[in-house]
Amino acid sequence: MEDRRPLGIGMETGEGAGGPGGPDGLGPQFGCASFNQDSTSLALGTKTGYRLFSLTIVDKLDCIHESETPDVYIVERLFSSSLVVVVSITMPHCMNIYHFKKGTEICNYSYPNKILAVKLNRQRLVVCLEESIYIHNIKDMKLLKTLLNTPSNPSGLCALSINHSSSYLAYPGSDTIGEIIVYDANNLNTVTMIPAHDSPLAALTFNASATKLASASERGTVIRVFSIPEGQRLYEFRRGLKRYVNIRSLSFSPDGQFLCASSNTETVHIFKLEQLAQNEGDEAVTWTAYVGKMFSAASNYIPAQVSGMMSQDRAFATVHLLTSCQRNVCSLAIIQKLLRLLVATADGQLFIYNVDPLDGGECMLAHKHRLIGDHDDDHNEVTGIEGSEVTEQTPAPPSYAATAALPASGPVSTTLTGYSEDGGAKKGEVIPEHEFAAGPVCLDDENEFPPINWCREGTGGGQAQRS
Repeated sequence: MEDRRPLGIGMETGEGAGGPGGPDGLGPQFGCASFNQDSTSLALGTKTGYRLFSLTIVDKLDCIHESETPDVYIVERLFSSSLVVVVSITMPHCMNIYHFKKGTEICNYSYPNKILAVKLNRQRLVVCLEESIYIHNIKDMKLLKTLLNTPSNPSGLCALSINHSSSYLAYPGSDTIGEIIVYDANNLNTVTMIPAHDSPLAALTFNASATKLASASERGTVIRVFSIPEGQRLYEFRRGLKRYVNIRSLSFSPDGQFLCASSNTETVHIFKLEQLAQNEGDEAVTWTAYVGKMFSAASNYIPAQVSGMMSQDRAFATVHLLTSCQRNVCSLAIIQKLLRLLVATADGQLFIYNVDPLDGGECMLAHKHRLIGDHDDDHNEVTGIEGSEVTEQTPAPPSYAATAALPASGPVSTTLTGYSEDGGAKKGEVIPEHEFAAGPVCLDDENEFPPINWCREGTGGGQAQRS
């Protein structure tokens, strides 16, 4: 899933991507799966509700929230906060925003057509329809901009950088070729147009710092990485030569040094973003770099089309899944201080692989989790939760009125006290420095996301409804 996407791509239903199961349905039982912006959480939508899982330990999958909202086909969580966005098949034109730890709805918005994707960071919330995009200020949900008459985008393909200080938005600039529009969602203006591929786009993703954008087309053979905001091509990776494939998802590692790509085949590829030696006298860092120099030197003697293909880097590491031809979403994350590849598949499983950042090669399976068991006992064993604890309500945090007087932002300091991003810290405890965002939004659940009873009316059909 993000996108993401973000990092959030759902799985296809038997009714097709545009069917009632949502733009990215999972199947008869599942509706969607998406990782949050930093891959510390996994959201799963099903026909009977949605669940949020914590991804901090490899061998244990904790279900931190469960809702009975039926037929969910979009569910997105904002980092580790209590803000979650949900769209269901029963009301595909309506986006609901909840404070899940309080069990309250913050607000909801209606749109003129079916919602195909929702992306969010600490500054902006973006809603993608087939031929329009709505940009909201996430702090008060005010509709800031409506991009009308965008090229037909039936899959809702778009990407929003998780770096809120940039808030770059990428979406298709054409429905016939692979053009990418990069839009500044903070300053509300177009940054650049990138002619990325000859065929229509299939996947987009930003790195964490919003300095790079990766893309793949419907052919699925070549993955390209561009600099942002300039749009200069930096890397080109060839996924395969034998056949066209459907790229399911793209994801950068947290440090931006690796890029993973999953498809409808059984192989997940991980590419390493490394520069070739600049001078002929320099020793090639890797065998790939050495071969690249060889082909570069020989490019004057072979056709340009052939030499361009041969000089592209191959996968640094790979994973071979047990099955192919099913929808999946992948992500690279640091869990327990090691680089891991996460793959959520359409049959309701999460695979966690160890990635060797030095030597690459075939990744080893670290653990396999079943997201929803066939029986209660299986479910409890998989999630590590004992029966009633799944629906047990956590103690309600202090009321909005009791904390409204606190400053909405403050100096970035490891000694600043208040309420943590996930609502778990009590007043007076230290909040980790990484939970504070530079700028006006500090993701304090009480100050930034009060139980709003209304949202401002938007334009262009994005009209808010009373909660």
